[in-house]
Amino acid sequence: MMNAGLSLGTVLKAGSTTLGCLVVMLLHFFPIGNIKALIWMKLNWCPIRFRDTAIAVPCSASSSRIGHQFNFIQINALIFPIGKKCSNMTTKQPNVVDPAFNTVPKDSPAFIIWRVEDLKLVLLPKESYGKFHAGDSYLIYSAFESGQPCGTLLQQIKGSSNKLERYIHFWLGTETTQDEAGVVAIKAVELDDFLGGSPVQQREVEGSESARFMTYFKDGIRILPGGAASGFKHVTDEFHPALYSVKGKRNPVVRQLAEVSWSLMNEGDVFVLDCKKYIFVWVGRSANSREKMHAAKLAQTLKGDHGESYSTLVIVEDGQELGLPDAERGAFEGLLAIQHKKLKAIEAENDESFESKTTAEIKLYRCTDEDGTLKVTEVKKGPLFQADLSSNDSFIVDNGANGIFVWVGKKATPQERAEAMRNGQSFAKKKEYPPNTNVTRILDGGEPAEFRSLFRDWKVLNQTVGFGRQASVGKIAKVVQTKFDASTLHENPKAAAKAGMVDDGSGKKEVYRIINKELSPVPHAEHGKFYAGDCYVINYAYTAGGTEKNIIYYWLGSTSGQDEKGIAAVMAVDLDKKLGGRAVQIRLIQGKEPEHFLAMFGGKLVIYSGGRASGFESQEGEKDEVLGDTYMLQVRGNAAHNTKAVQVPLKASSLNSNDVFILMSPKVVYIWCGKGSTGDEREMAKKIAADGKADTQIMAEGKEKAEFWEVLGGKGPYITDMRTAEEIHEHEPRLFQCSNATGNMKVEEILDFNQTDLVEEDVMVLDAWHSVFIWVGVNSNKQEVALVEKGIVQYLRSDPKGRDLDTPILKIHQGCEPPTFTGFFGAWDPNSWENRMDFEKLKEHLKKDNPNMTITLSVNGSSGEKNRYPLVVLQEKNPEKLPADVDPVQKELSLHDAEFTRAFKMERAAFEALPAWKRNQLKKDVGLF
Repeated sequence: MMNAGLSLGTVLKAGSTTLGCLVVMLLHFFPIGNIKALIWMKLNWCPIRFRDTAIAVPCSASSSRIGHQFNFIQINALIFPIGKKCSNMTTKQPNVVDPAFNTVPKDSPAFIIWRVEDLKLVLLPKESYGKFHAGDSYLIYSAFESGQPCGTLLQQIKGSSNKLERYIHFWLGTETTQDEAGVVAIKAVELDDFLGGSPVQQREVEGSESARFMTYFKDGIRILPGGAASGFKHVTDEFHPALYSVKGKRNPVVRQLAEVSWSLMNEGDVFVLDCKKYIFVWVGRSANSREKMHAAKLAQTLKGDHGESYSTLVIVEDGQELGLPDAERGAFEGLLAIQHKKLKAIEAENDESFESKTTAEIKLYRCTDEDGTLKVTEVKKGPLFQADLSSNDSFIVDNGANGIFVWVGKKATPQERAEAMRNGQSFAKKKEYPPNTNVTRILDGGEPAEFRSLFRDWKVLNQTVGFGRQASVGKIAKVVQTKFDASTLHENPKAAAKAGMVDDGSGKKEVYRIINKELSPVPHAEHGKFYAGDCYVINYAYTAGGTEKNIIYYWLGSTSGQDEKGIAAVMAVDLDKKLGGRAVQIRLIQGKEPEHFLAMFGGKLVIYSGGRASGFESQEGEKDEVLGDTYMLQVRGNAAHNTKAVQVPLKASSLNSNDVFILMSPKVVYIWCGKGSTGDEREMAKKIAADGKADTQIMAEGKEKAEFWEVLGGKGPYITDMRTAEEIHEHEPRLFQCSNATGNMKVEEILDFNQTDLVEEDVMVLDAWHSVFIWVGVNSNKQEVALVEKGIVQYLRSDPKGRDLDTPILKIHQGCEPPTFTGFFGAWDPNSWENRMDFEKLKEHLKKDNPNMTITLSVNGSSGEKNRYPLVVLQEKNPEKLPADVDPVQKELSLHDAEFTRAFKMERAAFEALPAWKRNQLKKDVGLF
């Protein structure tokens, strides 16, 4: 037998048809995985043709690290790099399912992560979700209902009544091997085949993760050194100090740095130094508030890893290191000596101008496979239309460095689906785009919002809208509800799984409210009345197959405190233990209530604003918020299993022509019926209004009595645009976060947004198609506002949808949002800014949990106090080498107080009282003159 390595390499290099067929036979008859890997590794090029010119595209790089661009290709394409395929020999591989996929549910929401170990997929424990090692490759599968929590916040239910959004991501660390990266790319294709070819596939490269990927990890991700091949998993008792950087405003990226050194730190971020005995949170002077919060939470997590009683938390601001107590300062300077402190002003980033989020030269290419060679032909330049795509072919949408999308038509061959990612990566490399350019494979009919936004028109079949987002311009069709028959649930488990309903909600329930850290029973008459400022635990019991079963819901109000949320979770666990550990526990966030939860209250669930002032965060003397006898409810739903009401501000701007509202007052209960509401919705509103003590009056929009407007404080504008079925083209609202914290304008699009995504330190842009809003946060700066205002016109000009440059642009300020803005964010809380957790509140929480915690901050905060430096820094003789904010003539003013006293052997006041000649002499003595 000929030498396997030599002959196989010869086959691959030569591209011989006959020998190629022989290799295919080997792959079919010899189940040796190494043969596949060998073929795949040997070939270093594959063909790709632009227009009518065939070229060879490199499929691997000389480096074995994924920091360079790699193009991973399917086994069939490797065998026939050029020339014709075997006409009488099939190249289809056996449909073998990796055992790792046996537990993947095909019809239910799921979030699963695997890591490549020894070139095999190994399931990652859920407690490790969000932790990625730079030396590894990972495969991530995410399936969720549109508009529902996903990723680590996924609600675990069996079956889904709505269409699932499915995504497959493979994440490549910067130090992963080419072998591991190739395995995870192939496994992504196998998982896609196992799921019927419907998921969106996306490649993720460390440091350039997509917005979609980051939404899965609400507490951010941690990037750690090493990997499976380097033996990181072997636990030892030896501890080494570690330095972590915390970066990112919404979904932070925590990265363990290569060493503990000032040279890796900068003024724009927050860093956590873990010395085990002390855990320091070092706050850069330009760090944003959310990074501070994320870093503090990381420190608390690290403390838990060491043992709650072992470590002491220390929060110190940039410039205040010398003010630390002696023990803490000794530990800190033992690793980060103050005299070696040299910081970059701020870490440079790959900044994006606002207009670069889209490109005016967006291009569409058609992909065809002729004689075994990929042919890529340019079809057109933007704008693009949905009709430009054909289900018979595959297409590449080239959005430049912003991303490459490979769209695969329904009638494309399995091989075309399998090779789509490889084709996209080869295309990006040929175009010389950055190695970390996002490449996404999309199936016909499963297009995500970020892809649809690139087309001037896009019709989504069977589009529905939940209770959350209220489109004032999108004109989306109302949901057509079908009759719900609970009697069939136990007879037909598949129907029950599809509906997400264990029964019709008529079982027994016990409702508890968290009051003073305890479960307080809610009277039966108050069941179904929830307050946004509180948390509740509900024990629901039902009978199935003659056995009583339990579901424990713990419902977290949108304005409840973190302490109450934690207590609710603990109480749910305790209650489950009392029930023998057999209950199903479900965490519910306000606004995300499933149909079964609504059915439990017979379509009369009401969520009021406010709550009890019983949490740890409440101020001394704070009183409970009282509902009062006059308030307004917005009602959505047309049946007992999908109806709820939410309290909205008592003013005309809260009205919406698409819905029904209940205005409670001491004399009359008004039921206001918007022009777009249905008869079933009005009937459900009547049931809720029946709890009122006054007579009920029903009035149609436009037929209001003067008394009605009087209760609301007068007439005013409100959302009147209809959500009608006639509108065939959807223009989804898009939200962008704009910041110049790095010195240049950086723009990031936010997917699946809500009110909590509005960042007070920045300027946000809401593109509502017919209008564009510039939202100005209270802590944003004038330069950001000016840059955004200037960039909006260019954004409209470069939008591939072909926008009207005269589109109205509205600038609004935080706290003064009109209903035409808030209507895009679902349930809007006007008091959200006051109730939102900030760094100061979090420090108080941590102080209670860590009585020995040290906090060394400037008197007025890092932004208001003059920067302080150690003596060794200020002794620099060259003025150009001094920190920019130091006065070379009065360097003592920048000396830290503790250091000042040690150097001059007197307090500042005594020093200032001395004559000028004496002060100068003392300054010479300590090297500051």
